[in-house]
Amino acid sequence: MKIAIGSDHAGYAYKEKIKAKLLAEGHDVKDCGTFSPDMVDYPVYVRPAAEAVARGECERGIVLGGSGNGEAIVANKVKGVRCALCWNEATARACREHNDANVLSLGERMVTGEMALAIVKIFLTTPFDPAAGGGRHARRIAMIE
Repeated sequence: MKIAIGSDHAGYAYKEKIKAKLLAEGHDVKDCGTFSPDMVDYPVYVRPAAEAVARGECERGIVLGGSGNGEAIVANKVKGVRCALCWNEATARACREHNDANVLSLGERMVTGEMALAIVKIFLTTPFDPAAGGGRHARRIAMIE
């Protein structure tokens, strides 16, 4: 799978850890930065990752920051992106099954490194289930667009 990833300085350490894991698993990773722990403005790195997903260059995206909130807001400004801020395995599963999220937002200051990797795994392996709940999830996704 081709995955875009972007972070600010507060998400840099987890971005590097997640990128290494994805590459080891055989994924193709488009790293949109940042490329050091030096302080930066997150929209500069998050928007390109979200845009790569919206354009179809990447199947999924992962954006990171301190809390993940600002990153999710930026990503969701890009038409065609459904970015979910996740903090545990249940939210990761639901964002894929119910919302067909195509971008994941994580807060490095909010979850452990182990939990971040577990969330990413679920986000990448859980399919969208458009028939769940009598098709209400697919109907709702269509309403978002």
